[in-house]
Amino acid sequence: MSPSSPTITIIGGGLAGCEAAWQLAERGRSVVLYEMRPVRRTPAHQGDRLAELVCSNSMGSLLQDRALGILKRELLLLGSLLVRTACAHSLPGGAALTIDREAFAAEITSRISCHPLIDLRRDEVCAVPEGPTIIATGPLTSQSLTKSIQALTGERKLHFFDAVAPIVYRDSIDMSVAFRQNRWQKAEDGAPDGDYINCPMNADQYSAFVAAVRAAESNALSKADADLERYFEGCLPIEVLARRGEDALAFGPMRPVGLRDPRTGHRPHAVVQLRQDNAAASLYNLVGFQTNIKWGRQEEILRLIPGLERSRFARMGQMHRNTFISSPELLLPTMQSRVRDDLFFAGQITGTEGYVGSTMGGLVCGLNMHRMLDNQSPWTFPAETMVGALLRYITHTDARHFQPMKANMGLLPELPERVRRKRERYQAFSERARQALSDFMQAGRLTPLDLDAANLDLVTRLTRMAEPTPETAAAG
Repeated sequence: MSPSSPTITIIGGGLAGCEAAWQLAERGRSVVLYEMRPVRRTPAHQGDRLAELVCSNSMGSLLQDRALGILKRELLLLGSLLVRTACAHSLPGGAALTIDREAFAAEITSRISCHPLIDLRRDEVCAVPEGPTIIATGPLTSQSLTKSIQALTGERKLHFFDAVAPIVYRDSIDMSVAFRQNRWQKAEDGAPDGDYINCPMNADQYSAFVAAVRAAESNALSKADADLERYFEGCLPIEVLARRGEDALAFGPMRPVGLRDPRTGHRPHAVVQLRQDNAAASLYNLVGFQTNIKWGRQEEILRLIPGLERSRFARMGQMHRNTFISSPELLLPTMQSRVRDDLFFAGQITGTEGYVGSTMGGLVCGLNMHRMLDNQSPWTFPAETMVGALLRYITHTDARHFQPMKANMGLLPELPERVRRKRERYQAFSERARQALSDFMQAGRLTPLDLDAANLDLVTRLTRMAEPTPETAAAG
């Protein structure tokens, strides 16, 4: 780049901000990346590292007939630093990309901090800056910056609430009751143990657990937030689910399908699944058990779960506010603001829900900011790709009913010919997306970063068309 090339300001050191910073710096752009931690803490983050995974430690399915599998494949092919790093720090997780969150955040922090073209500043940004800017502040955007965004865009703030699940120490789980098994696991699969620890419940234990959850008192919201209590349907607290009906948890995060208790030989009435959370396998998180129940009572209730009666918790569940903009009114499909072409938004603040969606937003903003500063038209990705479909959704849906969205097959355009069987239809979507991205990259001469022989092997290995299990085939 020429000495006169402007420095790009990126606000937010989460997944989107780090991906955007890396894409720009590796293309020769100077970047100032602001992260307000530890100067100002958030209710959800545990530490000071960049790209911290605050909720689950899973990036979802690797299967290529699943939306998140397709999206990860596209990001790998586009040269995503974060998805490659996640793969390098993967843990046993069945068909899902499960990550050692500490090792992942440590490597991203090191790479960003050591890059000669990235100036990492630990400070809060209270107003939208002039000049080329990417706002990637995530769901916990500070109040002062939110007001500045409002003043610039005329947008009314929108809120919903998100929650994180508890984490338990592995050595405190009673394995005479709990058992290791993946859903639909067969003896002939070759692995005697599964990747998940399962805590089974009979009908009486389940009813007592649901009653305790329903009766529990939650942590109070602030007065300013009390009338704004809205949840993202994909991450509901267990107490909200329990109040929807006696069987809501048994058909949700506690569903027992595909599991068999080795003590009885039968399927349990309900199951609490625990997933490995770190490489040492000393920590396990309770899958789908987001909650805001008061911590003292929360421990008591969680110890009602068979196998967790004497458990010790590394982290209790908690809830935090989530803020996002009305992207259909504010953003172009290139992720540029409609009010200023050098202002981009990326990540969960735009309504792309989940880790992989956030990473995608950062990558697209990095690519398109580079093109804009190079006096080239920013890219609009084909709607047949999962990247393009997700961007199209957040920028074209009805603003009156706009809610955050994860990648899903329903976002893709219909196939030219009807395919009746779901599995074959999803495979057709996947193959069409693969071809659409290949054609797009060739036509635009889009060359990904660092895709050397080792990374090409990684792409090939992780993005092959995998055989779906009965569980994933049923999940849709």
